[in-house]
Amino acid sequence: MAKAAILGYGTVGSGVYDVLTKNSARVAESSGEAIGVKYVLDLRDFPGQPVEKVLVHDYEQIVSDPEVSVVVEVMGGLKPSYDFVKRALEAGKSVCTSNKALVAEYGPELLETASRHNVLFLFEAAVGGGIPIIRPLRDCLSADRIDRIAGILNGTTNYILTRMEREGSTYDQMLADAQSLGYAERDPSADVDGWDACRKIAILSSIVTGKQVRYQDIPTEGIAKISREDMRYASEWGMKIKLIAAADFTAAHVSCHVAPTMIGKDSQLYYVDDVINGVHVHGDQVGDLLFTGAGAGKYPTASAVACDVVECVRSAGLPKRNLTFAGRAQLLPEDEEQTAAFIRIPQTQLDAARKLLPVEKEIHGVAPGEAGISVSAMRVGDIKAAAGKLDAIRVLRMA
Repeated sequence: MAKAAILGYGTVGSGVYDVLTKNSARVAESSGEAIGVKYVLDLRDFPGQPVEKVLVHDYEQIVSDPEVSVVVEVMGGLKPSYDFVKRALEAGKSVCTSNKALVAEYGPELLETASRHNVLFLFEAAVGGGIPIIRPLRDCLSADRIDRIAGILNGTTNYILTRMEREGSTYDQMLADAQSLGYAERDPSADVDGWDACRKIAILSSIVTGKQVRYQDIPTEGIAKISREDMRYASEWGMKIKLIAAADFTAAHVSCHVAPTMIGKDSQLYYVDDVINGVHVHGDQVGDLLFTGAGAGKYPTASAVACDVVECVRSAGLPKRNLTFAGRAQLLPEDEEQTAAFIRIPQTQLDAARKLLPVEKEIHGVAPGEAGISVSAMRVGDIKAAAGKLDAIRVLRMA
C-alpha cells in the first residue's frame, strides 16, 4: 500500500481525505495499488472525527517518514507551504498541490527540484479546480501548436457579473450577495481585482511556452468599476461582460492580459455563467476546444488533487517526467497588443471620436448625455490615447 500525507484539513484537504478514503477501491484500481492516508497535518484537533486517528501537528513526523511517498499540500499561501513542499521533494516524496500562488511564484524551482530527485510535482487543481486543463495541455495536445487560451478562470467574479447582467444590480450589491453565499471572501481583492485569474493564466501560459510567464508582468484589471450602465450597453449589443484571462502565442512573442471584456454569442465563453469556469483553447490542428465545469469547491478541487495522487503512485519505480520551464518568457507590452474595444463617451465627443477612431457601431440613449461606440482592432496604446482625448467614461476590450 502506498502511503500519503495531507498538509491542511480545511475545505480542500478534508475533501481529498474523503475522496481517497471513500473512493478507495476506485483509487486503487486506477493507481495499481491501494493508497492510504497515513498522516493529516493541521494545527487544530478534530475530536470524534475519523481523521483524528491520523492527525499530527508536527511536519517533521511526515517529512522524515520513509513510508510516505506522496505529500498533498492544500494549505494555501506561500509560507510555510513553500518550505514544506521543497523539503518533501528533497526527501524523495512526490507532491500534489492545489496552491496556485505557490505554483505561480515558485513553480519552475519546485519542478526542477522534483526532477532532480526523480519525483513528481503536480498541480492540476491549481487552475480550474475540477476542470482537467493542465494534463490535456501537457499530454493530449502535445502535437498541436497552441496559439490562444482565453478563459473565465474565477467563479466569484463570474457569479457577480452574471447576477449584475440578469438583475440589473450594482457591483456592491452582488459582491455582498456573493459573500453571504460563501462565494467571495471577506477580503475579496484576490478575486475581484483579477489576481486569482492572473496567476492561473500565467501558469497555463508557462505550460504552453515552456518558459516561465510571471504573473507580475501580466496587465491585470478587475471588475470593481463595472456598472449597471456598462451592462446595459452590453445587453443592447447582444453581448455580456466577463472577466477574461487571455494569452496569445506567436513565434515572435507572447501577449497576456486579464480584463473585463465584452463578448458576443459567437464566443463559447458567452454561455459560461454563474460560478462555472470555462477555458477556451485553440490549437493549429485540433481547432477550438472548451473545457468547462466547477472551477472551485471542495469536491471538484479534491477530485483533481486525488487524480494527481493516483498519477504519482502509478509512476512508482519509473523515471519521472515533470514539466520544464526553460528561462523566462518576454511579454509583448500591453500598449502594443491589438484589440477591438467598446468606449463610453460624452455625446458631445461623438464627432471627435469618429475622426480619431475606426468607429464600427454607435449606440445612443442607454445613459443620459452619453454614446457608446465600438472600434475595430487597433493598438491598445492608441485606444488609451484617444480615450484620454475624448474624456472616456469606460473602455472595455471586445472579443
